[in-house]
Order: sequence, then structure tokens, then C-alpha cells
Amino acid sequence: MEGTLSFRSCSQAQLPLQPTSFPPQFPNKFQFLRVQKTKPLSSPQCYQSRRLVIRKALGTGDNGHFEDFPVTHNKIFMEEAIGAEYGEGFETFRPNGMLKVDVDFLNDRLQAGFLQRIRYAMKPDEAYGLIFSWDNVVADSGALKLDAWNQLASEEGLEIPEDYNVQRLLLYADADHVLDKVLLREKKEADRDRLKTRLSQIYYDNLLKISEPIEGLKEWLDAVSTARIPCAVVSSLDRRNMVEALERMGLMKYFQAIVTEEDGMESIAHRFLSAAVKLDRKPSKCVVFEDDPRGITAAHNCTMMAVALIGAHPAYDLGQADLAVGSFSELSVINLRRLYAHKGSNFMDLQKQIVEKTPRRRKLTIDTIF
Repeated sequence: MEGTLSFRSCSQAQLPLQPTSFPPQFPNKFQFLRVQKTKPLSSPQCYQSRRLVIRKALGTGDNGHFEDFPVTHNKIFMEEAIGAEYGEGFETFRPNGMLKVDVDFLNDRLQAGFLQRIRYAMKPDEAYGLIFSWDNVVADSGALKLDAWNQLASEEGLEIPEDYNVQRLLLYADADHVLDKVLLREKKEADRDRLKTRLSQIYYDNLLKISEPIEGLKEWLDAVSTARIPCAVVSSLDRRNMVEALERMGLMKYFQAIVTEEDGMESIAHRFLSAAVKLDRKPSKCVVFEDDPRGITAAHNCTMMAVALIGAHPAYDLGQADLAVGSFSELSVINLRRLYAHKGSNFMDLQKQIVEKTPRRRKLTIDTIF
């Protein structure tokens, strides 16, 4: 396949790497791969390393069976960077050098073609792209985190205070910070990795029990599906668990794109940009549904609109969103059009109005009549 890279292993066999899938209109020369340099290994080490990589890529353990949680399980309990503070996007290596894909680049390259512009003129709703955050927007992940922390504390014979600040710490702080402040006061430092691993196991066990989405989400997705608006969901979960959870909730048919841990995005904003590329919509035409002020900031950094879902955070913390709603039942497709009704940064600036002078009235005389 043209544009495919290959790496030569210790046995001189070639392993072709398939390029990341992009929309048909995205130029082939901009398809890129994330390549990480590794140190050369001896033959036995290379063989074992290759087996380990294949096992982890398939989500299997040492015995060949599927694991209950992926290798990158601790990222769920980490505070991700917002990203794109200065409009920066992806950075990756290609055979001919580094490729940088920023927000302005995507807004320019993902412009609608001639035929698409004609179609969007007749059906303007199809020009938008909707991006949903997984946490507390698609599923009640906050309850899953609290249950995981409480079960872990119960297994360790500890008690978590019911204080409001402690509860928010469990939801939004890093696992290391929570362990230091709440659970590891009398524990040894060696127990840190064991507790973090067990915490993730409990979280993924609880994830298997979830079967209902956030209230009103399915009806909203039905409405946007009728309007033929493409949707994407982003998360730090691995793809296998994400797809299984969406299928249990009956939402898989609504999403045309999924961004998960395997996509290798390093920040919240990069996940949104990756979703825009997969939806074949420029970032400035995408609407992000978030419940976290950090996610709203990331959406604005990507020139996207942001709709905040009040619940996990109070309304006064979501004031920077373009629209804040209490539930999806308050939304209609017309709300998307209103978000772009006054597009531009200077639409409220005072403008000079040109006043045309009325022409002088002609006087009627005898010469005019005859």
C-alpha cells in the first residue's frame, strides 16, 4: 500500500504499519503515523518484546485470555492536559521530516468541497459535527469512580470521609494525589502501584454493569440522526471496552467516529481535533458537549462551540460555555443553528451607517408642464 511504512525486526521480517484512517477528502500526503523509537534488542528479547506488544495490542494476558482492563488503565484517574492553548495540534514524524497539524491547518484543509457546499446550502444542519465527551455526558462515569474508590477503601479496611471536598477530590484529582491525601496516610509507598492497579480493576468491573446512558441522550441522538448530523464520542478508555459499553447502551449506531486511548492523543483538545478529522468536519463547525470547564476551554482552543451539561459542575462554573443546559431534553436542532447565527468576533461592534442624502425636490414651472 502506498504511504505504508515498515520496520525490520530482529529476524529481518517486515511488519507493515497501516496509516491512520482519515476521511476521503483528507489528502493522502497528510496521513501520518505515530512512531516511537525503541532501543535495539537482542534476538530473545526482541521475540519476547514482540509477543508482549501483540498481547497488549489484542488486550490479552500472559495466558492468552483477554484482560479485564488495558495496560494504560491509570489514565482514567489522571488529570489530562487541556491542550491547544496556542492553536497547536498534532506533531508526528514522517520519512521526509516532522509534520505539524494545527487548528488553523485543519480549518483550512477540511473546507467543504463544491458539491458539499451546495448540499449544505440546502441542508445546513449536515455541515455540523457533534463531539460528545464520555465522562458524565454519555455515561455516568462519576458514579463509577466513586464506587471504585469506596470499594477499594472497604477492601483495605479504610474509610473515606463524606466531606464535600474529599468527594470532589475522588472525582477530579489524580489517583496519586488521592492516595497521598486520603488512603496512604498509614500505608507504605510500595502499596501505591498495587492500589492503583486494583482501583482500575474495580472500575472496569463496574463498567461492565453499565447499561443506561445519561437521561435524554438517546432521544437527542435520535433527533440529530434524523437531521443527518454526524456524531463522535471521545474518551480515555480503550476501544474494546468503549465499543462494548456503547453496544450495551444501544448507542453504537449513532456514532460515526470514536476516539479512544489507542489514538494516542496527548490532551483533551487533541481528542477533539482527532474527532473532527474522523468526522470530516473542520473544527470551527464542530460542537462539543461537555460537563467539565476544562473540556469547554479545550473546545474553544480548537475554535469549536461548547454546550455544557449542568450536573457534575454547577452552572456558575460553566459560564464560559456557549450554551448551558440541565439535560438533553432541553435541546433541539435549532439550537445548533443559533450557536452560529452571530458567528464572528466583531458582530457586536459599533458600525457606521451611511445615510443617503435625499435628492432636492424639483420645482414645478410652466416649462416643466409644457
